[in-house]
Amino acid sequence: MRHSKSRPIFFSSVICGLVLTCTIFIDRAQRTAVADQTTPASTQPDLGPNASLHGRQIFPPDNPWNRDVSNDSVDPKSDAIIASIGAQRPLHPDFGSIFRDQPYGIPYVVVSGDQPKVPVTFGNADESDPGPYPIPTDAPIEGGPDSTGDRHVLVIDRDRWVLYELFAAKTEDGGKSWTAASGAIFNLKSGQLRPDHWTSADAAGLPILPGLVRYDEVIDSAQINHALRFSVLRTRASFLPPARHYASRSYKADLPPMGMRVRLKASFDVSDYPPSAQVILKALKQYGMFVADNGGNWFLSGAPDPRWNDDEIQTLKHVHGSDFEVIKMAQ
Repeated sequence: MRHSKSRPIFFSSVICGLVLTCTIFIDRAQRTAVADQTTPASTQPDLGPNASLHGRQIFPPDNPWNRDVSNDSVDPKSDAIIASIGAQRPLHPDFGSIFRDQPYGIPYVVVSGDQPKVPVTFGNADESDPGPYPIPTDAPIEGGPDSTGDRHVLVIDRDRWVLYELFAAKTEDGGKSWTAASGAIFNLKSGQLRPDHWTSADAAGLPILPGLVRYDEVIDSAQINHALRFSVLRTRASFLPPARHYASRSYKADLPPMGMRVRLKASFDVSDYPPSAQVILKALKQYGMFVADNGGNWFLSGAPDPRWNDDEIQTLKHVHGSDFEVIKMAQ
């Protein structure tokens, strides 16, 4: 009798074990499926010039660069400030594939954490972060190696998630050292602002990289989740956070201060634009763009890439200053 009773007990144990195993397997499968839906396939940036960041966010979600301003109030002086920049002037995409035999835009390069650092000598040393900087010997320079322009050099350490930026950068000793007018280092995990009244590699004391239109966002991800960067010819001698610096002697109230943010009007119809331009225009509606430098009016910054469809990008010139509005500024 003991033997006959033991068989059902053994059989029940086997069934319970199978059920438990199946339950664990199903639970793991469900959790894996949820993870696959919520976790990006890759958030590790590639290496090299203008490499894809694979959706990795620059600065924390609550950083001003990443703030949705689509519902912010319009500044009372918006019309006057827009007029000072040029209500009828077109938006000018200052990037693309090739211009004058050089990559067109502000380039950047992604390096690993073991990239050797080199010393940099600064003309404006009292407002520059001393470094050293992890600059490859072949780091791309804005405008090319013979450029007489801004010569920005932007380097991202993908392992430490730190950004290094130089203005008017030149190599020395085959890249063993560099000189620059100014330079700044940004911890992309904290978003801490630079000291008050300090410049950076940009006139506004802002980082440049977060405000660039990048190919990997526009084409690969089909979305830009941050504000962009633009320049104007004349600015006011003041700045608004997150900007830290100004480069003007004029106090005219109708001129834009550094760090001022504009937004493409919600009523602007983007439906007739090509897909790549729509991605940019939608970002300008949701996140807007910061005044970051003195330069051409309504010049929108981006990174060069040989794959840009320049004809599509040039359709942005159909947008005019009057299509923008100034986000309400703190008094």
